[in-house]
Amino acid sequence: MARSGLFGMAGLSHDVTQFAIGLVRAPFPRNTRPARVTGGPLMLKRLAAAAALALTAGAASADPVEGMWKTEVDDGAYAIVRMAPCGAKICGTIARTFNSGGEYKSPSIGKALVWDMEPQGGGAYANGKIWRPSNDKVYKSKMQMSGDNLKVSGCIGPICLGQNWTRAR
Repeated sequence: MARSGLFGMAGLSHDVTQFAIGLVRAPFPRNTRPARVTGGPLMLKRLAAAAALALTAGAASADPVEGMWKTEVDDGAYAIVRMAPCGAKICGTIARTFNSGGEYKSPSIGKALVWDMEPQGGGAYANGKIWRPSNDKVYKSKMQMSGDNLKVSGCIGPICLGQNWTRAR
């Protein structure tokens, strides 16, 4: 009688199904020894340690520019920008806005301010774009991070203007 075997496929005999999933081993010639069987509790401990290391490495590999940054005052207002990965690049969105009266709900909240920044190593980022809300223009951009300071520049051709942002706490 045929059974429903590997992955529910009807027609495979029980022996073929067991062989396919590795439960039946071929006999060894009498004059040879089987290979040493590995595994057991020690192997499970090693596997668990490797999995834990892989998970913590992902958290530790966060880009150092990620987080909240305070911009300089531009046209009477400043913002807190949330920098985060967007694929393999870095992007920044406006999280909060402030003016001389304190925090206010700007229509710019939630909009991208910086995008497509490519990490270059050594705290440098290039080939990105930056939007200047005060004149609604987009510029080519680059950034340079040093500790809790981020030099952000918007460029037209060879001429670049910039701001020094500080990490928001």
